[in-house]
Amino acid sequence: MGCNLAIAGVTGAVGQEFRTILEERDFPFDSLKMLASSRSAGKKIEFKGKEYIVEELTKNSFGRVDIVLSSAGAARSKEFAPAAVEAGAVVVDNTSAFRMDPDVPLIVPEINPEKIREHKGIIANPNCSTIIAIVPVWPLHKANPVKRMVISTYQSASGAGMKAMLELEEQTREILDGKKPTCEAFPYQIAFNVFSHNSALDADGYNAEEMKMVKETGKIFDCPDIAITCTCIRVPVLRAHCESINLEFTDPITPDQVRDLLSTAPGVSLIDDRKNNRFPMPIDATGKDDVFVGRIRQDDSVPDNRGINLWVAGDQLRKGAALNAVQIAEKLL
Repeated sequence: MGCNLAIAGVTGAVGQEFRTILEERDFPFDSLKMLASSRSAGKKIEFKGKEYIVEELTKNSFGRVDIVLSSAGAARSKEFAPAAVEAGAVVVDNTSAFRMDPDVPLIVPEINPEKIREHKGIIANPNCSTIIAIVPVWPLHKANPVKRMVISTYQSASGAGMKAMLELEEQTREILDGKKPTCEAFPYQIAFNVFSHNSALDADGYNAEEMKMVKETGKIFDCPDIAITCTCIRVPVLRAHCESINLEFTDPITPDQVRDLLSTAPGVSLIDDRKNNRFPMPIDATGKDDVFVGRIRQDDSVPDNRGINLWVAGDQLRKGAALNAVQIAEKLL
């Protein structure tokens, strides 16, 4: 059974990934609307052997639409999602606009798919860094509740969109040619450099990306008491985020138990080859659906063998964004 589908923000980095994943997974639809800003209206896009004309995203775009996959920016989501719901559509929103709204389910299908049915027209896709962290942590948390998480992220340019990815490429060429790098998408040079995530700081010195991970994880796990602290960093990688995750559990747990739990966990693949010092890298995760996990080891600083360290890599544009939203849409069908 198909549906009448719309993609909002179809020309952006996540919008392009929506198209790739919908085609790969043969998502069933009867009609498709491609929506974007007025700048992109009129552009022609080839999809599954048919040519589509991009339409301008307006409040009148959603007549006879069943599902909207939206990645058009938080401000535009707040403006247009209510109009889509009023027209009878369900919006799967990939922005920060509705994630912490108590009336909007925040969904990772491997973790809390049962919450989808609670929607009132809008379903939120979590932040990319949150998804990549918690897909492998969830099966461990179910087996042995996590008391505390310490996360350090190594986030690729793709998290800031297509313009940022192109800027990384451009800056690399400029620097190798002895030129001054052009900084527009990012406030600082990203090529050959590392800097704190370029989101706004709060009064305590934490940036918005770090606080998203803290708040979203508590909501998705339905565990507001879990202690989480994060440090989010931009690195000169084109796509796929990496994260160092330190976990403190309620009861003792060994690295072998962690490997056993993760070896059958949905959406997780292990790359944990100590003999060859071979662990997950962005190039492993790029273009892949799973979150890759390795460097699984005991944290001896936590008493009673209750501490574990993990290293993960996940494609920010796929599982961190478009794939997660499409999986939600599949469950809506």
